[in-house]
Amino acid sequence: MQFFSFWRSLASFRVRIALNLKDVPAEVVFVDIDADAHRADAYRKVNPQMALPALVTDDGTVLFQSLAIIDYLDETYPNPPLLPADAIGRARVRGLALIVACEGHPLLTPRVRRYLTRELDLRDTQQSAWFRHWTVETLAALEGHLAGHKDTGTFCHGDAPTLADICLVGHVTAAINQKISLSPWPTVNRIHETAMALPAFAKAHPLVQPDTPDAMRAK
Repeated sequence: MQFFSFWRSLASFRVRIALNLKDVPAEVVFVDIDADAHRADAYRKVNPQMALPALVTDDGTVLFQSLAIIDYLDETYPNPPLLPADAIGRARVRGLALIVACEGHPLLTPRVRRYLTRELDLRDTQQSAWFRHWTVETLAALEGHLAGHKDTGTFCHGDAPTLADICLVGHVTAAINQKISLSPWPTVNRIHETAMALPAFAKAHPLVQPDTPDAMRAK
């Protein structure tokens, strides 16, 4: 199995966490977005969308989109499960995950930044305001669904990490990168800290990957 990843990619971060939680080995192929390696023919043949991550199974099937990859991993390697056993619980966890993966994260990606720069000619301060706005909106939405809910436990849903926690941690990482204080969202902050104390999450963090630049590496 090959996993195409980039250290700073939050979508790749999600899949790294899932692989770690399930202890699934994969050959990691590093694709340097900063060097436009994702636009090169070699990677375009893997994923015509030129987005990361991608997963190539042992039979050569290419999987793309982080949540689809995680869904495959969860069905193929069922322990530990990343979704609850009941239909209502699964719907809640998926809903929380989609707040990040479909509502928040798509507005924060490098291709959005490139469009804001090249097509709209926005200054750095304007771009920062854009990214901050959508990051904060997503954090507020997560907090609203998590705080005081009967199914919120140690993690987003109960006392074991799920797909929702995987997505939450990635979005909080985006907030931390922007130096956004998490104090307005105490439930989100607590869950993030709890999850990052687990080796599966900590070892997947962008700042500790083999392709993380030395200048960015966690001290």
